Parts: sequence; structure tokens; C-alpha cells
Amino acid sequence: MSARETRSGTAPRHRPGAAPRAGARVDARQDGAPAAGTPEALEVLDLRLLPVAVGCWSGAALGVAGGPTVARWIGTAAVVVVLVLVVAPRCRRPRRPGHRVSATVALAVVVLALALLDASAQRALRTGGLLGTALREGATATVTGRVVDPPVPMDARWSDGEPDRRYTVSVRWVESRGRRSGAAASVVVVAPGDAPPGSIVRVTGRLTPSDVTDSTVATLTARSAAQLVAPPAWPDRAAERVRAATRGIAQRLPADAGALLVGMALGDGSRVPDDLSEAMRTAGLTHLIAVSGSHFALIGAIAAAAAAACRLPVTLRAGVVLLTGAGLLVLVGPQPSVLRAAVTGVVGLLGLLSGRPARAPAALATTVTALLLTDPWLAFQIGFALSVVATAAIVVLGGAWVRMWSPRLGRPLAAAVAAPLAAQLACAPVLLVLRPSVGTYALLANLAAAPAVPPATVLGLLTAVVAPWSPHGALVLAQLAGAACWWVAAVARVAAAAPGAQLAWAPGAGGIVAMAGVSAAVGALVLSARRRRHRRAPPRVRA
Repeated sequence: MSARETRSGTAPRHRPGAAPRAGARVDARQDGAPAAGTPEALEVLDLRLLPVAVGCWSGAALGVAGGPTVARWIGTAAVVVVLVLVVAPRCRRPRRPGHRVSATVALAVVVLALALLDASAQRALRTGGLLGTALREGATATVTGRVVDPPVPMDARWSDGEPDRRYTVSVRWVESRGRRSGAAASVVVVAPGDAPPGSIVRVTGRLTPSDVTDSTVATLTARSAAQLVAPPAWPDRAAERVRAATRGIAQRLPADAGALLVGMALGDGSRVPDDLSEAMRTAGLTHLIAVSGSHFALIGAIAAAAAAACRLPVTLRAGVVLLTGAGLLVLVGPQPSVLRAAVTGVVGLLGLLSGRPARAPAALATTVTALLLTDPWLAFQIGFALSVVATAAIVVLGGAWVRMWSPRLGRPLAAAVAAPLAAQLACAPVLLVLRPSVGTYALLANLAAAPAVPPATVLGLLTAVVAPWSPHGALVLAQLAGAACWWVAAVARVAAAAPGAQLAWAPGAGGIVAMAGVSAAVGALVLSARRRRHRRAPPRVRA
């Protein structure tokens, strides 16, 4: 290289077809990392907002469980950390290489402090006023509010007369000892009689405080049925009509198929028999009978594929996905858990649909932060944690595995294998919170059941849509969906009855950390195969 070329900063040109000169730039690096500008380099995930989401989760948990004293101490410590990380470096003229890292950590600490103060304020709000006074005194109170979920029948053995039902009421007004005031909390009502979801009811009973980490502030036990103040609005009535028609059609199917049809389509697992429910829990298939983020992601993916087949632009495809998710939300019922699942599932899908899957983790982190600031008690809900980690795993690991396995398996089969594998690996540590044991065949059961999940879900939803208008047509669809549901139930029962189907695992935080390490090691082992192929690929010379 001449001195002129060195001063100007330009490199000598290379003629096509000629051998590379000494010192020529080669695309394949020694460490196997992809060169800039290649598709592999563009797949680097945007994880910059991950510390922010973790900080928000930590702040929400500390604010709910710790109370005002913890909020003051940690808030003061957060201010000191931000001053050290942000203000101190700015007093020096040269910027250090770790300046961006310090800014990210400082932002995470700021969000942690905000979540901490927000959770502490919400805790004080919902336990204050007349409702808090009646709760602390264990007094009898009358609450008026909206029923937010379908009533679940309780065991008749514990009731002298009509079996009680359990449902959640979002309280608007509370009356106790001749006083009446507003309230901003939810209570669990255990009372005889029915209460349609979406209706405004008035019920009187004795309050029992819930755990501080519970999303409801108390349990109200009533001896008489709730008084209906206002009927449900028309969307709630329409959704309940669809659910009732679907349950009627499902009763005409064989036992396992009919029970799972309503569960896999509408998330109603109340009619699943105890033995099948236990088998699915042992086989790691319980998530199939609950509305989760993958539920919305599956339906949204089908809607996106249909929009792509119509050659709609990306903006309209996103609109179709959002409208489909909104329709599914109305159909299954806008319960709090369903709303969270819809947000996480649709956000992850839109991140992939936008053509920039690398930004999906950032979108998911933003969504998690917003949800935790809105409802800090989500930090303690296992369902929310499972939705988040499953969606994140499908985005982070599932996409890479689909690209890696598509040349050999084809994209549909690769996606069917990658999604449950990634979700199972991510959810395994969280599931240990519920039960310190590991389903030995959970991964194989999920892989075996995966081909039946899309037809069972999609045909089940079509059954629900058609049932109120054409029972005969809905029965045909239900029989097709029931065949897929039967396969899922058969996989669960076979996996649960196999020798050594469930192995004991170390309880507590140590066991959770160990399982997280195992899951991370398996994920890294599978991804390393892709890197080894990049190392073996012949280097390309850049002209």
C-alpha cells in the first residue's frame, strides 16, 4: 500500500477473479462471527431494554411486598446510583467506552425507582379508605362492582345447599357500618348463585384479607346470591352466548375430546376432569387449556399469512393481526389474564411481522414495563411470567432454530418443532415454583402434541363462531377439532403413565437457578451447531 493510499484511508482495489492479496479483508472471521452486512449479522437481537424490564419487575415486586419503608430506602439508593453512573462521568471530558453501558444501567435504575414508587402508591390506594378499614376489622361489608371473570363452581361437599361459585369483582363502591365510599380494588366473591361476566352486582359478606402479593385485596364470603344491579353490555352477552353454544356442542363429543375442545379454543378448563388435568400437568401440557400469548400468536400468524396471501402491505397486515386479536379477546372474554396474554402474544408477533425480528425483544420489554407499571401485582403471577418467558423464548430462540432447521425439515415443520421446544426450555424454571418436580417426557409430549394444537385451536374457534347460527355445521367442525383434542389427551395420558414420568427436583431458589442453567445450556448447545457451520464455511473475499 502506497503512502498516498495510506494517508487518504483508501484500500487497494481487487480485480474480480484474482487471488486475494496479502492482508486483504476476508468476510469469514477467525472466531466464526458473521461479517457486517450479512444476514447473520443483521440478526443480532436488540436486548438494550432487557435491563429496563428487569428493573421494572424488581421495583414492582419490592414495592408490593415491601411497603413504604422499603420504597423510601431503595428509592434513596436508586438516586445515589443514578448520580454515580450519569452525573459523575459527565464531569470528566473524555468519554469512556462503558458510557453507554452506564446509561443503560442508569435508565434501568430509574425505572426500578418509578416502579417501586408506583407499586407502593397503588398498594396504599387499594388498602385505604373504607374498604381497608372494614378489611382490617374483619367486618361485614357490601360491595358493588363489575364481574370480571366467569364464575367457577366450587366443590359441593363444602356447601350445605346450593354449591357456591367463585368469581372476581372489581369493586366500585363499598358500604360498611352505615358508611359508603368509593373503592379501587378487586375482591374474590364466594357466594351461591350465578353472576354473568360483565354484569354489575351487589353482594354482602364478610371480608377476609388476601396475601399482600395477591392481585385481589380480599375474599368476600356471602351466604346469599349477589343482587344484579345492571346486566352485561352487549359484547359480554354476545360472548357468553357463543361460549354457551360451544359448550353445548362439546357435550356431544367423547369425554376427553369435548372437555379439551372448550379449553383449547376458549380457555375454559372448568370441565376438564381431574384425572386428565393431572395427566396434562405431569406431561407439561397444561398451557394448552389456558388462553396464553401463544394462543394469540397462533391466530395472529394465521391472519398474517392470509393477509400476505392477499398481498397486503405490511401496515395492513399488522392491522389485520390487531383486529383478529381484538375479536379473539372479545370471544374468550376480556379477563385480566387474557388481556396480558393478548398483549404479549401480539407484540411478539408484530415484531416478527415487521420484518425486523431483532427488535421484537425490545418491543416485548417495553410491553412488560408498561404492564407492570399499570398492575404491579403481575410481578407475582406465575401466568404472567410464563407468558413473558415463553414469548421471549419463541422470539429469541425459536426464530434462530427455525432458520437453522428449515433447510432440512421445511419451514412449517421447523416452526412446529422450534416453538414448543423454546417455550418448554424457558418455562421449566418458572414451573418449579408451582411444583418442585420435572416432567421427564414434557418436551417429547409437547413435540408430539404440537401438530394437533393448530387444528384443535383454529377449528375449535370456528366451532364457537358457527355454533350460535348453525349447530349442525358447528358439530362437523367440532368433530374435526375433537379428533385433534383427542390426540392431545392421548399424548398427555400416555406420557403421564410412562415409567418415571415425574422426577423430583431440588426445591427453592437453588433448584430454580439450577434448572435455568440447564435450560440455558441446552439452548446454547443447539445454537452452537449453527456457529460451527459458519466456521466450516469457506471464507469469501470482499473486493
